[in-house]
This record gives sequence, structure tokens and C-alpha cells, in this order.
Amino acid sequence: MRIVESPEAMQRLALDARRQGRTIAFVPTMGYLHEGHLSLLREGRRRGNLLVLSVFVNPTQFGPGEDFASYPRDLERDAELARSVGTDVLFTTDAAAMYPAGYATSVTVEGLTDTLCGRSRPTHFRGVTTVVSKLFNIVQPDVALFGRKDFQQLAVIRRMSRDLNFPVDIVGLPIVRETDGLAMSSRNVRLSPAQRQQALALVEALRQASAAARAGETAAAALIELVRRRIEAEPDARIDYIQICHADSLQDMNTVDEQTVMLLAVRFGDVRLIDNHQLMKEL
Repeated sequence: MRIVESPEAMQRLALDARRQGRTIAFVPTMGYLHEGHLSLLREGRRRGNLLVLSVFVNPTQFGPGEDFASYPRDLERDAELARSVGTDVLFTTDAAAMYPAGYATSVTVEGLTDTLCGRSRPTHFRGVTTVVSKLFNIVQPDVALFGRKDFQQLAVIRRMSRDLNFPVDIVGLPIVRETDGLAMSSRNVRLSPAQRQQALALVEALRQASAAARAGETAAAALIELVRRRIEAEPDARIDYIQICHADSLQDMNTVDEQTVMLLAVRFGDVRLIDNHQLMKEL
């Protein structure tokens, strides 16, 4: 596995690979890899003959008071995990290289970013779409793989890629969960043991809502209230949002059908976790 630290060197490598007719599969991450990331890399290995992983904790997608400074980092560990699944190139760089002095450009997707995480984190998605646009231009991928745990992010990146004519196939893969059901997240390691146990309320609440919906309860308000009661039973839980939205438009829905998804964000102490599920499917 080759480790590349310069955006210019990464772009030269990628352009050379494209000229050679190689197919580039790309997994962008902020590092501290877990099995969810590795599942993306394994699928990327199947889809491309040059597999590129980026590790960059992007400061522009963190707002004031958020956990940029405390976000877990361990590049040596990430490199070993990346090698274990056959990654060809690890691209890792710093903010000074990605946003040099005088940098003045950003990418904004409107509409899809006005709801869910966008309400409480108003600058977040501008940071995401800007850095992903830059990474697409640097890495030159044919296919880019993302996890569906970040459901809104996936929808926003798909819209951005369509609107800006990026020649990249955007692939979303299923949520990978711990054996007890908690959605895998790099932030899980920051939970205390008590908070880690309480966080299971997220998946338990989604299971309850899914069971109720499949049994005939299709009123969004009733399902949201069911989930709210379950999560608020945990002493450290502070709900950011619980919403039922259309899977494509992310518009709030009054009733549940095959095209709706429940999304939630909850804080346990200073750790913010997200999860989602299409309620008409068993979890």
C-alpha cells in the first residue's frame, strides 16, 4: 500500500492510473476505521482495480463547539486495517494542504441540507460537499462508496454529483452494526460504559417503530412519539431530532410507506450519534 500525503501527488497518481485504463474505487473517510469502513473498502476492491482510501478529519464540517479536537485519530491503526483489506493507496493530508492561504471557494447543496442534521449543524454540509468535491477532483474516482448510516450525507452527495456532473458512480452500502445492534461509528469509542449501554436505545427504538409500522401503524406522529418515549427513558440521552422522511427528497412525511425512512440524532453526553431505518423493513 502506498501512502500519499500531497493532494498534487495524489492527483498525478490518479490521472496516470486513468490514462492506463485503470478503474479507481474510492472510500473517503475521517479515519479511525471500523468494520463499516472496511465493508466499503471490500466492496471497492471488487469494483475497481485501484482502491483508494482517504483519511482526513475535515475541519470545515465541524461547527463551533463541536468535537473536531476530540475526534478519534490513529493513522497507524488505520493504515494497518486498510492494508488488511487490500487498499492500494492511502491518501492522508492536512488542512493547510486542502485549504491553503487564500482559499475562498465552497460548494453548497440547497434543499436537502435544510432538514435533519442541517437544522442543528447549519454549516456542516457545506463543509462535506466542499471537501468531497475536492477529493473527487484529486482522486478522480470512477466509483465512490459511502455508508447509509449517514443517510442525509449520502443523499446530498448524490445530488451534488448529479448537479455538478461528476462522472462518479455513488454507491451506498448498508449500515454495519455491532453484535448488540448499535450502528458502528468512530465516535462510539468516546462513550462511557454507561452511555454505551444507553445508546442501545437508538436501535431498540427503531426496532419498535419498525414492528409497529409493519403491524399497521402508519401515522408518522405516533411512531415518532413511540421512539421519543423509548429514547427519553435513558438518563443521558438528549434528542436532536426524530423525523420520518421520504427516502429521496428527505421531505417530512405524515404517513409511512415503502419510500419512508426514520432518521434520528441523539447526544449522550457530548457524543452525538445518528441512526436510521426504512420502517417497512425488518431490523
